[in-house]
Amino acid sequence: MSQFNITIQPTKNENIIKFVADSFLTQASSYEFKNIDDAKDSPIAQQLFYLPFVKTVYISQNFIAIERYNIVSWNDVQEEVATSILEYLNSGKPVINAGVVTKKVPVTVYAESTPNPSVMKFVANKPLVTGVFEFKSIDDAAEAPLASALFNFPFIKEVFISANYVSVMKYNVAEWQEISMEIREFIRVYIENGKTILNDSLLQKGDVSTSSSEEKKTTGVSSEATQTNYSDIDKEIMQILDEYVKPAVASDGGNIAFDSFNEETKTVRVVLQGACSGCPSSTVTLKNGIETMLVEMLNGRVASVEAING
Repeated sequence: MSQFNITIQPTKNENIIKFVADSFLTQASSYEFKNIDDAKDSPIAQQLFYLPFVKTVYISQNFIAIERYNIVSWNDVQEEVATSILEYLNSGKPVINAGVVTKKVPVTVYAESTPNPSVMKFVANKPLVTGVFEFKSIDDAAEAPLASALFNFPFIKEVFISANYVSVMKYNVAEWQEISMEIREFIRVYIENGKTILNDSLLQKGDVSTSSSEEKKTTGVSSEATQTNYSDIDKEIMQILDEYVKPAVASDGGNIAFDSFNEETKTVRVVLQGACSGCPSSTVTLKNGIETMLVEMLNGRVASVEAING
C-alpha cells in the first residue's frame, strides 16, 4: 500500500484551501459535496463534515479542496486538517466508494492560437492537471500517457500540459489549418473516455517544468515547497513572477519558471516553456515587460533578465 504525502496550497479564494496529494485520488471525475448527506458516497468527505467549519468539500484529481465557514481562520486549523486527510489516505480506505456512477459531463475542446506561430493551445472545459508539465520528446513522456499518445503524430515536436489546456508545438512540415482539427478531436475523445493524463510517479516528482534549482520536494504534511536554499530576493522574484507574469503567459499557452539569480551581476535567469519557448516575441516580452517590472519593483536590485528555452 502506497504512502501519501500532502501539501497545503492556498487558492485565490481565501475561504478555500487545497490539500494536494502526490498520487491521484480520482482520475477522470470531480466531486462536490455540500453537506454530510450529500457526501454519502465519499467516506473521507463525510469525515471532514464532522468539522464544524467545513462548508463544502471538493475532490478532483490529486487534491481535496475545502471551503470553510468564517468561524475559524485557516491558519489555525489547516495543519490539523492536513494531518487528518493524510492519516485517512494512508489507512487505505476509499476516497470514493466503488461503483459510484458520476454524471458524465460532455467534454469540449477548442483551439486557440498563441504568439508563437509553432504552438497551438487546446483548451478543455474541465481541469486536466495541477501544476505545469513540459515534454520535449516521447522519451520524456513515458509517465504522461496523453503526451505520449500525442507524440505518435509525426508532426508534433513538444507537448506542454497545465491547468485545463494542452499546448502543442509542431514541426514546420505541417500547417495548423491542416492538423489542428485532428489534434483537437483526439484530445477531446481522450479526455472524454477518462484516460489517464499523468501517472502518479510524475506527481511524486513535482512539476516537470521546473529547473533543477526550482525542483519541488514534498514529504509528509507541508504548507509550502520544502526548499531551504532560496535567498530572500529569490523569493521576492519568484513571487513577482507568480503574481504578475505567469497568469499572462499561461493565457498564451506557456510558462516562465525562475531558474536562478546572480547577485554579483544582478541577473535573473528564467526558463521559457510551452508557447514561450522559441517564441519570436519572447525577447521583447522579457526586455520590455519582465525585466522592466523586476527592475522597478525590486528598486534596482535586479539589472537584467536572461532566458533559457525549456
